Amino acid sequence: MSAPPRTPVSRRNLITAGAATTAAALVTRPTSSAHAAAPRTDPFTLGVASGDPTADGIVLWTRLAVDPLAEDGLGGMAPSAVEVEWEIATDERFSTVVQRGTEQAVRGWAHSVHAEVDGLEPSTDYWYRFRAGSHVSPAGRTRTAPRRNGHDPLNLALVSCSHYAWGHWTAYRHLAEEQPDLVLHAGDYFYEGQFVEGQPRTALPVDGAQELHEYRRRYAQYHLDEDLQAVHAAAPFAVVFDDHEVVDDWYADDQFIDRRTAGFRAFYENLPLRASQLPSGSTIPLYRRLHWGQLVTLHLLDTRQYRDKHACDESWSACPGRLDPDRSILGAEQEQWLADGFAGSTARWDVLGQQVPMRQMRHWEDPTKFKIDKWDGYAASRDRVLQSWQDSDAENLVVFDGDVHQYWVADLKTDWDDPDSETVGSEITSTSISSGSDGEDIDLPTDPWLAQNPHIKYHNLRRGYTMARFDQEAMTATLRGLDYVTSPGAPLETRARFVVEAGVPGIHPESIAEPSPPGALSPAENGRRSIDLEEAD
Repeated sequence: MSAPPRTPVSRRNLITAGAATTAAALVTRPTSSAHAAAPRTDPFTLGVASGDPTADGIVLWTRLAVDPLAEDGLGGMAPSAVEVEWEIATDERFSTVVQRGTEQAVRGWAHSVHAEVDGLEPSTDYWYRFRAGSHVSPAGRTRTAPRRNGHDPLNLALVSCSHYAWGHWTAYRHLAEEQPDLVLHAGDYFYEGQFVEGQPRTALPVDGAQELHEYRRRYAQYHLDEDLQAVHAAAPFAVVFDDHEVVDDWYADDQFIDRRTAGFRAFYENLPLRASQLPSGSTIPLYRRLHWGQLVTLHLLDTRQYRDKHACDESWSACPGRLDPDRSILGAEQEQWLADGFAGSTARWDVLGQQVPMRQMRHWEDPTKFKIDKWDGYAASRDRVLQSWQDSDAENLVVFDGDVHQYWVADLKTDWDDPDSETVGSEITSTSISSGSDGEDIDLPTDPWLAQNPHIKYHNLRRGYTMARFDQEAMTATLRGLDYVTSPGAPLETRARFVVEAGVPGIHPESIAEPSPPGALSPAENGRRSIDLEEAD
């Protein structure tokens, strides 16, 4: 199907004469048996979002749904297209509107709206909203990037792994209150699997998502969550996917073509992505770059769509295929694109926003074994990426990722087996928003993972997110954590804080807010518990 139609931005495109037709298009009887039979007309039940900021623009998103959990995945919307007005202002009360325009929300794209706005001022907060007929959406806050020669600090939030059934998204609520400049979602925004009895929340459909209407319905349930709506309304997002947006542990070739087609389409429909990320069948052009002036270049990677098949079937393995120089987790084209980006970088900081841990990690019980689904399963590809960094004149490398439902902080080395070898960059793996349930604390001095892998500096199993502040002098990462997600309302705590000084490779702790509490896991429990959580990533 072709891309959703776009209407040129102009004042004459405001919704006026078509209001009656639009209203009729919104009125429909719910098709979900869980809802009353009375007609519903408010189409803005799923909230608003923004994403991929530039110095003069932003993409604004919403999706119309008068009956969000309708079983056909189409939100109870009538088949006809709906004209949706958007407006963006410099104040929360919309007394100074600087841009207006309209988009066509069509049934073929689940009545989603992606409005690409340009002509804005750099380094500026804006507020935006949508209108369809007589209905007005909630307002969202967004922010443009600095001009390309700017050096404004960046407050970047790193999040990953938001499993609806496994817990409440209190972390999103706390993050919304921090109002970061940009939120990087490193993947597993969405989980496709079957609901399991005993999980704190029931995910719909309970048998999981395999077809397009099922992906759409579950995304609608996600967007009904008030905490998720709050964080999207507080800051722009930059998103990449991992595996669960399609199916657990998928890779390229001809695997899961139908599910990839459905998953990619639903992913685009439900997130603030530009037309340049529009999917075509079972492919989607996802890797791209965002620039925060000359301070940060954010290279957003895709480690799923182009990766070679796993070298062996075991999750942890010593199989020699992981060292094959012909294997890649990015594919040759994306590897070259990244090398070119390093070579041409003039930023103070180059940040890789990607899905799975890059640092090497030997198994705590058997050091010959590595996790095959991560960069360890594509060791030569990792070596080429780090070598291309070393070959460039780029200044400071930081890698952000998620996937494993744990905090890990590590240095990236030229020789993983020599702790004194050159440090190339540093990596922060942020824990999950909710996946893996409540989690537990780690007794760091006895953690066998750190003993086996001296380049790893920190490890924790709680839920939460990471706040990273970049400026000319340093990147300071604060690890925010919650004690529980199986019930809502957990207070926010600072678990640790780490710093990378510009021009000085290596990450080091600035402070650890609290020691491990009484009853922290023993060395053996530390290792076994984290294995259990990684198996569920």
